[in-house]
Amino acid sequence: MQTTDIAKKYSELFDELEHCAEIEQKQKIKAMNILMNEMDEEEFNYVFTTELYNKINKMNEEKKITMGNAFYLLKSIGYCKALKSLWIDDFKMSSLSKKFENMIVKEEKKVKEGKNEKLLTNLCECYILLNDRFSSGFLRICIPCLLKAALKKDESKETQKEVETALMTLNCIEHWGKEELELLNMNEIKEIIKYHQKCGNLTCLAYYCAWKFMIFGFGEDKSLESLIVNDLHFERKAARELDELAKRIDWKKINEEEEQLRRIDSKDLLALMGWLEVLKLYFGVCQLWSKEHVELINSIVQVFRAGKDYCREICDDCIDVLKIMTIFGTLKVDDLLKGGAVDVVLEEIKQPTMEDKMEYEILIIFMAISRRLIENKDYETDKAKRKEAKRKLFEMMEDEGLEDIITSLCETFDFLNNKYFGDLLSFNISDNFVNV
Repeated sequence: MQTTDIAKKYSELFDELEHCAEIEQKQKIKAMNILMNEMDEEEFNYVFTTELYNKINKMNEEKKITMGNAFYLLKSIGYCKALKSLWIDDFKMSSLSKKFENMIVKEEKKVKEGKNEKLLTNLCECYILLNDRFSSGFLRICIPCLLKAALKKDESKETQKEVETALMTLNCIEHWGKEELELLNMNEIKEIIKYHQKCGNLTCLAYYCAWKFMIFGFGEDKSLESLIVNDLHFERKAARELDELAKRIDWKKINEEEEQLRRIDSKDLLALMGWLEVLKLYFGVCQLWSKEHVELINSIVQVFRAGKDYCREICDDCIDVLKIMTIFGTLKVDDLLKGGAVDVVLEEIKQPTMEDKMEYEILIIFMAISRRLIENKDYETDKAKRKEAKRKLFEMMEDEGLEDIITSLCETFDFLNNKYFGDLLSFNISDNFVNV
């Protein structure tokens, strides 16, 4: 890759670090962080190599950079990598990674009274943020340490940042086995969420990270379901977060191209994308109907409308959430109508051009609605209400001539099924939905 101005300037500042005093080093690292936030994935790969991490290790051994500044530099790199969802594994092969592994094991072996908890937390955060693969042995040490850091309740900005970093670090662990999940104490995660709902001590990013863990625990503990839906009111809280984030984001500055999204130093945008991912996870496992469905659906619809002309990736995620809600969730068709979900998919299907994937997602939503209107499920038991929902849908579609459009799309079913797999579009849509 040809060196860009951003990558070149970052490398120049990095080379200057070993000639600076501690305070000046920290100032240069802050300037480097600004440049790093503007990097795309290619620039990130170019700069953050095994050689760079080896150089940091050598500088530390030669006392040209303090361990405190090394942690600051490395956590900034790892945090940015995690925030931009980049897959870069150069750190794993470095001498610094081996050094940190030895230090983590050594510190963990110390008796409780002699253990340096702050050092261990810094080591664990750097190690997990910068790696993409970890052994179960290191996770057994790191997870309890990070949870302890995340449980801090001081509301100062410094503590907020520490809690956010700890929760973000935990989110970097992609593959959770049963043993690791047992280490992720759900009572502690519940305490983090409850305290935030009472005192507002978490950042937006930290809050969605905590919720992600709680919902992730569904697979092992079904008793969490009622707690999440009825006690902690996840859907209401998620709706508020989506509303606030959509208002704060400067949509006009967002470029539709994914590589440009990676350049944006917007925690709000990345938090919004994170919340939509959490919602996909939630509706894939939640089996309880909630009276807060409509409020949440409406918030998803408003995010879709806000980003429609500026960020296709966000719009695709919104449609994906609505699809998962309609297929797996216990919401009612009336919830979809009241929340505005049907309006959105009808608006999309009227577009003169539509990508195959979007067409496929929208057809799946129509098929799922069709099934809900003809099946006597627990959440759709009222025959009169189902009939009324059918009537409303038919009128909405008839007014715009949409029933003909949907029927005409039947010709694409086989093509879309072959392209995206599955049999969700396998039965006759016109028999079950259009001719209500």
